Amino acid sequence: MGFLRFLGNLAWLLLGGIIISILWAVAGLILCVTIIGIPFGIQCFKLASFQLAPFGRHVEVAGTGGCSMVLGNLVWILLFGWELALLNVVFGVIFAVTIVGIPFSVQSFKLATLSLAPFGMTVVPD
Repeated sequence: MGFLRFLGNLAWLLLGGIIISILWAVAGLILCVTIIGIPFGIQCFKLASFQLAPFGRHVEVAGTGGCSMVLGNLVWILLFGWELALLNVVFGVIFAVTIVGIPFSVQSFKLATLSLAPFGMTVVPD
């Protein structure tokens, strides 16, 4: 099972995962330049990490959070979260057209979940 996760993550990286992960990390660095952007930069790093190796991990709710989590997710969704989630859903549907693409489709839907509202979510091993 671990070998299949390795192959899936390797194929994911070669098919664009590494580029998207680097872009997320750069976005996180840019956001961390300002004090207001630091929480959003941290979420970008979470997305970059998950983008590197989505096979063998899933997204869970970390806790109930509070007003700051709700406000953070609301700002995230309004600025760019809905576009990221929609993009991942579209790619998930495209991947699901072929049998070979179904595992990548599942990973795209996981990324859609995290990219819609990353505050209060955590990535954990399966």
